[in-house]
Amino acid sequence: MKNNAGSGAIYGIGVIGALVYFLQHAANFQEGILGIIKALFWPGVVLYKALELLKL
Repeated sequence: MKNNAGSGAIYGIGVIGALVYFLQHAANFQEGILGIIKALFWPGVVLYKALELLKL
């Protein structure tokens, strides 16, 4: 089980980076909430698109 922790850490760093990016560009409260939601799903979307391009 301890060998599988690396991917979770990378996903977490991706979420934190996306959260910082989206919150910095939010102009109001609603955009901030939308940014939080986007930050949670963004790393998964990027991974999906990367695998789609690699045809895996």
